[in-house]
Amino acid sequence: MQDLIFSIGGFVLAIGILVTVHEYGHYLAARFCDVKVLRFSVGFGKPLWSRVSGKDQTEYVIAAIPLGGYVKMLDEMESQVDEKEKHRAFNNQPLLNRSFIVAAGPAANFLFAIVAYAAVNMIGQQGLEPVIEYVQEESHAERLGFQPGDKIRSIDGRPHQHWDDNRLYLLNRALVKSTAKFEVESNSGQISNIIVDFAILENWQPTQPLLESVLGLYPLNTQLETIIGSISPDTPASRAGLRVDDKIVAIDDQPITSWQNLVSYVSSRANQQITITVERAQGSIENLNVDIEAKQVNGVEIGRIGIGNKPAAIPEEKIVDIDYSPLSAISRGIDNTWQMSLLTVRMLWKMLKLEVSPKNISGPITIAEYAGKTAQVGLISFLLFLAVISISLGIINLLPIPMLDGGHLLMYIAEAIKGSPPSETSMIIGQKIGLLILGALMFLAFYNDLARLVQ
Repeated sequence: MQDLIFSIGGFVLAIGILVTVHEYGHYLAARFCDVKVLRFSVGFGKPLWSRVSGKDQTEYVIAAIPLGGYVKMLDEMESQVDEKEKHRAFNNQPLLNRSFIVAAGPAANFLFAIVAYAAVNMIGQQGLEPVIEYVQEESHAERLGFQPGDKIRSIDGRPHQHWDDNRLYLLNRALVKSTAKFEVESNSGQISNIIVDFAILENWQPTQPLLESVLGLYPLNTQLETIIGSISPDTPASRAGLRVDDKIVAIDDQPITSWQNLVSYVSSRANQQITITVERAQGSIENLNVDIEAKQVNGVEIGRIGIGNKPAAIPEEKIVDIDYSPLSAISRGIDNTWQMSLLTVRMLWKMLKLEVSPKNISGPITIAEYAGKTAQVGLISFLLFLAVISISLGIINLLPIPMLDGGHLLMYIAEAIKGSPPSETSMIIGQKIGLLILGALMFLAFYNDLARLVQ
């Protein structure tokens, strides 16, 4: 129940902030161009709160449905305008002014993301030192020559101050199958460069951790003990009688020495029965028969029994403090926003080319879930969540789809080329196409959300 409250509250707060930011961009640009604003609404539907103020008697509204908002401006296309105020109507503005007002909404979302990232950088946080402790056997990293004890100093000349530094940059390099130069320092102090060619990656999904699961580099020794830390209800593990703190020592009489070994064995045996040998917390040994269930992950059937490992404590000497000066924080905020924007655009493009599954598109249910989780974790996590969603909102609104800001900008480009506005007929057709596309995207987002819940 608490998670549900946080999810609903986090969702309403997040959408309220981001919609306000977006519409405030339109609002400020309209005021700057001396366009009369009639209404500023956060949300749709029945007003829950409203106030009229200012020389233009603008109505400020908070409405019941928190899934968007709008800025209503004086416009002859929508209603009759007094002769004295025609110069303040949106439709009578020069093309440059109209473009500026429309583009200001998405621009405000990108600016908000920069501020959010900069705030996180200035607040400071903790991370893992960029030292490789474990290189997975027979992995890409092992073949490239990475060694345990290597410290990653920089990537393509970009300083690497903690383990997750430059993660967005690396994802972008991997998406375009480019290369990245890792400057590493060995235990003996020797500096060397290792070139990672991401063209070697096959069947890679951007949702997979790139350094760890894909390349095989880990900041901690991930040969975790096979001790069960959690068991999901109504799963093969719970039905078979496995318990938290059980240590799995063998499966089908084969010794299990690491959690990775366990995962690999189970995931490749969907719909099969296995015998798990466990050492109980009190020291007794028992054999349990477990029926592995099948799960679809990215279109591939894998085995699952519903257990999680007991996390190992992180040594204090592996933790580094991360904070930046105001100027550095702003600079990094700009870079973070740019890298995330590139990543989002490239993911959308790959979805259109069917190279990335459209299952990655999330709807309000998933957003609400993450809003609740990040809100519970703390301010930094919630700010990072807001930054990512704000960038997504900015990019989606810039798509050249009628009804969206990008669709309006596309019409203005056509107007600039043609020398006159599009005909009323073409605008009506465009709106119908826009509604159809947006409806299809919303259906897909809701379908993915419900499919995740079912899974």
